[in-house]
Amino acid sequence: MPSTFMGIEIGKRSLIGHTLGLNTIGHNLSNASVEGYSRQRVEMKATDPIYMPGLNRELYPGQLGQGMEVHRIERVRDMLLEGRIINETAGEGYWGARDKYILLLEQIYNEPTEVSVRSLMDKFWESWQELSLNPTEVGARTAVLQRGQALIDAIHSRYFRLKETRDMIEGDILAVVEEVNDLGREIAALNEQIIKIEALGDNPNDLYDRRDLLTGRLAELVDITIGTQDPDEYVIYTGGRHLVQGRHHEELIPVPDPANDSYSRILWDATGDLLELRGGKLAGLIELRDLDARGEIQKLDLMTVTFIDLVNEIHSRSYGLNGRTGIDFFVEYPFINNLAGNYDRNGDGVNDSSYIFRINGTNALDPKEQVGLRGTLILPGATDDVLLDYFPTDTVEDIIFRINTSGAEVAARLNREGQLAITGVPTADPANPDFVIRHLEDTGQFLVGYAGMLQTGGPAGAFDWGGADAVLDLVADSRFAVAPQAHPAGWIEVNPALARDPLSVASALQGGGEAFGDGSAALAIANLRTQSIMLGASGSFDEYFSTVVTDIGLRGQIAQTAMETQSLVLKELRDMREALSGVNVDEELANMIKYQHGYSAAARFITEIDRMLDTIINRMAV
Repeated sequence: MPSTFMGIEIGKRSLIGHTLGLNTIGHNLSNASVEGYSRQRVEMKATDPIYMPGLNRELYPGQLGQGMEVHRIERVRDMLLEGRIINETAGEGYWGARDKYILLLEQIYNEPTEVSVRSLMDKFWESWQELSLNPTEVGARTAVLQRGQALIDAIHSRYFRLKETRDMIEGDILAVVEEVNDLGREIAALNEQIIKIEALGDNPNDLYDRRDLLTGRLAELVDITIGTQDPDEYVIYTGGRHLVQGRHHEELIPVPDPANDSYSRILWDATGDLLELRGGKLAGLIELRDLDARGEIQKLDLMTVTFIDLVNEIHSRSYGLNGRTGIDFFVEYPFINNLAGNYDRNGDGVNDSSYIFRINGTNALDPKEQVGLRGTLILPGATDDVLLDYFPTDTVEDIIFRINTSGAEVAARLNREGQLAITGVPTADPANPDFVIRHLEDTGQFLVGYAGMLQTGGPAGAFDWGGADAVLDLVADSRFAVAPQAHPAGWIEVNPALARDPLSVASALQGGGEAFGDGSAALAIANLRTQSIMLGASGSFDEYFSTVVTDIGLRGQIAQTAMETQSLVLKELRDMREALSGVNVDEELANMIKYQHGYSAAARFITEIDRMLDTIINRMAV
């Protein structure tokens, strides 16, 4: 038989439940503007009836209910939708970083027209053209020197602006690594609190929201996946390893890499392994620093080295108005002072490498002549050696073109004497030095007896940089040059000897009295503007500048389009989340009225029960 005061208990439970509902609505409304907050909902259920199966009971027609109770307070959240947002957020961080910095790189090329590298190079060629027409005038030589210095200053300026951009990216990388560590540390601390509260049977909804908010920020920085181990252990993975596992988190550390201009490699602190990323802001920044910005510097370096090499090749073999010859127009600093290019790469005090930039063959070649030889050139590539077959019907220029477009990290051309010249170019792997020939091998005779570069064919006669005195494997009379100092675009200068004596600026290809009035050397230098140069697939210097500007513009357009697309996708997903989990003031006010009426009804019910009890207790006669 139910208790006399059972109605009071039922009413009390209703008052408590509806009061909790009103308090939850107040909590929702007060957090309506809080980032990452998910509205909470009170889930009510009927209390277990007074008679349960298996217990002694009176014979009533059905179970007698005992009112209601609050089952739980849950947050409204679609975890499948959250997973999609996490996956897409990494793309937004990646393309956001690229869009920002590619724009900066574009701005470096969009310099004022009159002082751009291309404009000043055009004026430099024009000054040589003017000298070829007036080879006896000192003023024309002074103009060549001034235009040359202005061009070098512009190249220096572009290099240092590119380097400053790369330094900015490095600073962003260090800041992001620190932020990732801070977020991992805070998420692990939240996990510890959540585990303790869940052990008491409660739902720490506000802590869940905070953890999800931090996880979303982390997803923008690095590509992550969310999982669980054991029933309640929250785990965040990145790069195939766990970044956060319950209350434990892993730290990332930046370590300077001497092979990459001392820019940082991001390692796992616990093991020293390299962090591997596929998306997120950090991956975008590393790619920008080591591929985009580094690539632009390498292109500028390659253009600069090729430019000064071609100009010096003509100028050093020509004669000035004073009859002097053998003077380079530009000076650059070698990477090492060892004439054979020997270098101690591993720092053990013993030379173990040969840093050679250019090797010239000894035989004059006709570019249109068929070589009549068959063999395979083995050249250094970005990852593996490049195998390049040649056939008897190939001409010299066919083979040179094939070398320059094969992806090998060397370039080939014929110099003024018609000799084959092979030079090192910038490398894809920072571990390999730029402008160093790492390997030359020929299974046939093209580089051997035909070009006069290697002594013998096959592996035994190959030139390889992985040892000292590698130049001894070259033909005795071949000329070679050691590698230039790193990033020559930042260091080359006009020869100070010419600035002191402008009459030494060469304009004639012949010496003696023929030097007066002869502008053939100046004309040859001016004609370099439109000649094919060894810049990969590029033709002339003009084509090089067009290719570089077009390439950076296309990358900027791709980054902008991808960023806009990614933002639209995320906006749609976040709008869906906001419609589901966000606080709707109108809806909350409607629920408030519902709970108010429920509370009033419960209070009225208790009042009526109280009157009934008053009648029984105080008004019935004894």
